[in-house]
Amino acid sequence: MRSLLTKTILQSGENLAVHISTLKPLALSLAIALAVAACASVPPDRNTYPQQDLAKVQLASDIKLASEGWPDKQWWTRYGDPQLNRLVTQALAASPTLEIAAARIDSARTTLAFNRADKGANVNLNVEGTRQRYSSNGLFPAPIGGAYFTEAIVQVQASYDFDWWGKHRAQIISALGEVNAQRADYAQAEQLLAAATAQSYFSLQGGWARLANLRQTISTQTDIVADTTKRVAHGLAAIDQQRMAESELGTLNKQAAQLEAQTAAEREALRALVAGDSNALADLKPQQLSKQLNEIAHALPARLGMELLARRPDLQAAHWRVEASLSRIEATQAAFYPDINLSASAGLDSISMGNVLSAASRTLFLGPTLSLPLFDSKRLDARLESSRSERNGLIADYNQSVLNAVRDVAQQAISVRGLESQIGRQDEVMRASRDLLQTAQAKFRQGLADRNAVLNAGLSLSRQEDESLQLHSQQLQADVSLIKALGGGYRTDSANAGAALTQTSK
Repeated sequence: MRSLLTKTILQSGENLAVHISTLKPLALSLAIALAVAACASVPPDRNTYPQQDLAKVQLASDIKLASEGWPDKQWWTRYGDPQLNRLVTQALAASPTLEIAAARIDSARTTLAFNRADKGANVNLNVEGTRQRYSSNGLFPAPIGGAYFTEAIVQVQASYDFDWWGKHRAQIISALGEVNAQRADYAQAEQLLAAATAQSYFSLQGGWARLANLRQTISTQTDIVADTTKRVAHGLAAIDQQRMAESELGTLNKQAAQLEAQTAAEREALRALVAGDSNALADLKPQQLSKQLNEIAHALPARLGMELLARRPDLQAAHWRVEASLSRIEATQAAFYPDINLSASAGLDSISMGNVLSAASRTLFLGPTLSLPLFDSKRLDARLESSRSERNGLIADYNQSVLNAVRDVAQQAISVRGLESQIGRQDEVMRASRDLLQTAQAKFRQGLADRNAVLNAGLSLSRQEDESLQLHSQQLQADVSLIKALGGGYRTDSANAGAALTQTSK
């Protein structure tokens, strides 16, 4: 009975094999027809956003500065301040912000390595050993049923993805584009950190300078209060003049308290930027704001164009993300086409350990694999449309970034030019105030004016000095903002980067 059952199963298997071999040509023809049909089913792309033409991006003709040029890589050294140089170096060396940016680069590189590893040949060694007892009441009769068998397999398995439609290559290019974008993000973080450190430092120095001048003003106002009090006691002035002088002194003391709080807060902001401990800024000394501005020419390039793309790391990051999205679309489109791969294995297989290494135990398998999407409820269309929508969003973001960059450069250049004009006018006011003080002092020495006139002239000069300090501080801030708008000394060679992209994807 069992022998008959075994014979029937074997005969049915032979008949099935005959039918399968007969259907092979028909199946191959059907596969080819389906492959051709699938290749023609990619939906057209009718909604591609145009990218901003940077060659046409320029400033208005009336926006100019005295000098032309782009910032140097270590632009902060142009101010000739060793303290600032040390702080910027410290900030760039120990910033958690840059550590986050570096971690994102590593993550992008890991994705790139994964996509590279997924391309081409894959070879594995498989070693198995099993011992099994077959049931006496199962499919196999004696002598198999009821007996123990040990099977040993040593096999080398290999597969190769031909990447006919460039799917893996597109994925590699996309991943490499994201690596380049993350590198540009890192450069942008560096420039923002250096600019923030310089601006915080200048703000602190400006606060200290104003505070020192304000204390001098308070000293002068205190003398005015004392002089007015004496004049009131001798009947030479009304009590209201004394009260007004005392009120003005109180206002100045209030301003000093506010300025002290502001400088203390700015010092802590600077400490955080350089990631310093409680003693990090203990040796920081006040500097004259005019010293940082001496012999510094504010520069603006005569033309922007493609150079702006090479100079602005945020534009580079946006550009690379657009490029990566285009490659992702190529990879998504490849899923519409038939995928033909090759797999093979060779090894040894025996149910007797003693025969494992014999020639009769060798096995060999070689087989191509055809994978073709037939019915997917429009999933491939939806994925492709999603990739195209992502590309359009990134192009729109890139275009807006270009407009923002040009606007930033124009606004900061106008601000620098306007402050230069204001400082020129303020210098004239300062000269007039000094002349007024000198005249009051001369009259006082000649007995033609009282001490109160000299003190009020000195008070007026101190107030104009505060205006001048604020303008110089604003000018330093605007100069750094202009440098930041111009890319902060960053420069990349887009042509070489594109060549590296193509070479790395091969």
